[in-house]
Amino acid sequence: MRRREFLGRAAAFAAAAPLSSGPISSLARAQAAPLRADGARVNGWLAQMDSIGRTAGGINRVAYSEADVAGRAFTLGLFRQAGLAPRIDAAGNIVGRLEGTQPSLPPIVIGSHVDSVTDGGNFDGPLGSFAAVEVARSLREQGNRLRHPLEVVVWSNEEGGTIGSKLAVGEPVDLDSVARSGKTLREGIGIVGGDIAKLEAAVRPEGSVACYIELHIEQGGRLDQAGLQVGVVEGIVGLRWIEVVIEGFANHAGTTPMDDRRDAMLAAARFTVAVNEAIRSEPGRQVATVGRLVPTPNTRNVIAGRVDLAVDLRDLDAAKVERFAARFRHLGQEIGAATQTTFTFRDATSSRPAMSDPAIMDLVEGSARALGLSTQRMPSGAGHDAQELAQICPMGMIFVPSVGGISHSPREFTKPEDVANGADMLLNAVVRADTRV
Repeated sequence: MRRREFLGRAAAFAAAAPLSSGPISSLARAQAAPLRADGARVNGWLAQMDSIGRTAGGINRVAYSEADVAGRAFTLGLFRQAGLAPRIDAAGNIVGRLEGTQPSLPPIVIGSHVDSVTDGGNFDGPLGSFAAVEVARSLREQGNRLRHPLEVVVWSNEEGGTIGSKLAVGEPVDLDSVARSGKTLREGIGIVGGDIAKLEAAVRPEGSVACYIELHIEQGGRLDQAGLQVGVVEGIVGLRWIEVVIEGFANHAGTTPMDDRRDAMLAAARFTVAVNEAIRSEPGRQVATVGRLVPTPNTRNVIAGRVDLAVDLRDLDAAKVERFAARFRHLGQEIGAATQTTFTFRDATSSRPAMSDPAIMDLVEGSARALGLSTQRMPSGAGHDAQELAQICPMGMIFVPSVGGISHSPREFTKPEDVANGADMLLNAVVRADTRV
């Protein structure tokens, strides 16, 4: 229903969109009145992208898959239409550049990603990526030149742990880890046109980027519930993915007495409940989820001898993330002793919390006021490429509503008018940033 509604409303939005009255000759005029991007064009691109990787279960453009490659090919076409002459960097990120009047200045960078989770939606990532392309295209078509060069970047494998942006800022990544597509990162980066032999030379050092601004759907329900149009992101939570292996002993389900069992599934169940109780035990916005659990041998008449599970832990406070990670390990030891099982912990991926730059938050709010849009400051509970870029430059993010707060789901939906507002916000935030960074 959401997909049909979006496709129909996007078409109606495009038909109703006003035509541009002509190019704006200078940035001085642009600052006197807000600029407008072509929101109908962005909605049209999203409608086309909706069919790439769509299956009965939702959007499946997991990193390095055939659908991901197809989605990237479509995106490369949009770069070319915008006059951006795209290139693929060593990490597999798509990069396009619009020169400014002072090319020696570091670039303003905008962008997002186009890969998806398994059975996800079509707005998480593509909205920010396509709006970034539209910003560059609108500036060129309307005759506006920034002082700074403008770079549009579509980061690779965001959903697998912000891999492309991590590599771009020099963060260590395990290239032999396996992505959702079944490819190792080492293989996948080559598949999408990167070159692992040149990763070190492609790192962006601190100070090489003037600022980074990313548009994204909220992925929560605060804006939608409050009837607000724009979220001004205060910061992005730190993320810790913890892989846990629980070793017990597989034995017959009918002949093994209950007191003689070393049941890894029972230990996993107790640990799952313990994680939930621990994270709720103190006030705050911290969250933890056991979202993947794989028992072995996974059959009805055998006691599980092993369980592999994953914990997703997030908070804006890095010290709190560390403290809860240590607490989960302690809980595992206690439960292991009680169930005669062994717990082994491994940190699979980690992203530090990142606070938005106050000046960028202010200029985002200024852009919203100029456009007549309502705002609210809020944290991001989801991870984004922006938190990696925050290590080398000032960072800010713009949220637009997700209907019902739904994301990472085929029911994910953002209204065409909110898509257009987001593109307008990103355009005006970039213009304001150009005069302030």
